[in-house]
Amino acid sequence: MGRVPFPEFDLSGKVAVVTGAARGIGHHLALALAKYGADLVVCDILLSELEKVGTQIQQLSRRALVQQMNVTKLSDINKMVEKSLATYGHLDILVSSAGINIPQWAEEVTEEAWDKVMNVNLKGLFFCCQAVGKVMIRQKRGKIINISSQTGSVGLPQRTAYCSSKAGVNLLTKVLAIEWAKYNIHVNAIAPTFVETPFTKPMFEKEGFHEYVLENIPLGRVGKPQDVVGGVIYLASDASDLVTGHILLIDGGWTAH
Repeated sequence: MGRVPFPEFDLSGKVAVVTGAARGIGHHLALALAKYGADLVVCDILLSELEKVGTQIQQLSRRALVQQMNVTKLSDINKMVEKSLATYGHLDILVSSAGINIPQWAEEVTEEAWDKVMNVNLKGLFFCCQAVGKVMIRQKRGKIINISSQTGSVGLPQRTAYCSSKAGVNLLTKVLAIEWAKYNIHVNAIAPTFVETPFTKPMFEKEGFHEYVLENIPLGRVGKPQDVVGGVIYLASDASDLVTGHILLIDGGWTAH
């Protein structure tokens, strides 16, 4: 009887696209994917910071294509895919990490703020999935990982648009998983709790907010970007080949209440 192979987390030979890669979770995920062997396409609207990420990836002996991109512009997304294919010839992994939040009480939410959050968090994410998904359909393989949030499962004050967008990400992930399974494309989402990043720094500076968050996390601490890495590497690797349409909560137990 032959040996049963253990799951592989090695991403050597894979090409990963990461949006929102200039800062925070996206930055750490891009470096982690490189650490596990992938070559990268790093995308963000913040070019100078993105170029630093590209240099860090090259220092890990992996290739990095730096693409300034606004996820709300379909022309930018399509140019990114074209340049990526011209550079690498294939795309194996997409991590959609670009996201914004504009805290407002529900009765004060403006149309401009609502549209901005939805355009980045949901519309932009979908059209990135669509553009890269078309490549994966031709390839008959691919791993798509959408960065959602625990707020896609639980409501939080002053996050009407944000919670709505992340709930949309969760169901979008499931629909794409169903439609694209026949092409051997796996579509999943990671849903973290509050993570210490430049994105959340202003939130934690508000009086009482840090205490409020800790009161709701049974494990007693907020997240760090490294806490999200393991789930993404698992979902990007061959070890997750029977997983699709799943929302992996990395929330310290918040949603276990």
